[in-house]
Amino acid sequence: MTTFLTTPQGRHIAYNHTPGRGPGVVLLGGFRSDMTGTKALHLQAWAEATGRSFLRFDYSGHGASHGAFVDGAISDWREDAAAVIEVLTEGPQILVGSSMGGWIALLLARDMPERVAGFVGIAAAPDFTERMWEAEFTLAERTALLEEGLFLRPSDYSDDPYPITLRLIEDGRQNLVMNGPLHLHMPVRLLQGSADADVPPAVAIQLFHQIASPDLRLTLVKDADHRFSSPACLAMIADAVEDVILAREALPVEDAAGLQVSNLR
Repeated sequence: MTTFLTTPQGRHIAYNHTPGRGPGVVLLGGFRSDMTGTKALHLQAWAEATGRSFLRFDYSGHGASHGAFVDGAISDWREDAAAVIEVLTEGPQILVGSSMGGWIALLLARDMPERVAGFVGIAAAPDFTERMWEAEFTLAERTALLEEGLFLRPSDYSDDPYPITLRLIEDGRQNLVMNGPLHLHMPVRLLQGSADADVPPAVAIQLFHQIASPDLRLTLVKDADHRFSSPACLAMIADAVEDVILAREALPVEDAAGLQVSNLR
């Protein structure tokens, strides 16, 4: 059943929590996605079958949560994610970040490392707003943003275009994580499709090289696209979560203790 959490910032966040044993798993969705997607429901079914605690939620302005999407930015959605983890879960959680959710998960690993037990990135898209500005936007789109604060970008996933705001771009610059080494004292699994047109494999490879982890693996799946939701891909996601759980149990004490210090420098 979907219920709501009011964050310290006053935003009303829709969530669904499956009780179970820890470490729990939290799914962080992508840009304009919601918690009723294929990956979310597959992980919930996996959690129910294995007795694992699982939390899925909608950022403000997404899905069933309150607010307008156009008013949100990375800082807001990071705050939403932090609030649901702090209030609705106990102990360290395994964060599964899909696309933008991978960026949010890395921010949480920096800001609340004692609550992060591991990270699974699915086509993780850290710093995607900066890549859009630098490599994807046309001069006309940049001009529209600077002059009007907004432009509508066509979407391959919806008939409705994405509203891109100047605040989203400027706020993204305050949350960059790819501008230095990422020290993550936890198991990390990165899943990436070779046919992903939204987050090219080069992004996953760069992230792989920037992360310093006691147990890090990148899986590149031939012909998988950004959705990463075929039956085989869904099975890989659940397998990656289980692998992180086993790897965490095998970590030396000194690496597990690293969860108590900042994981991003």
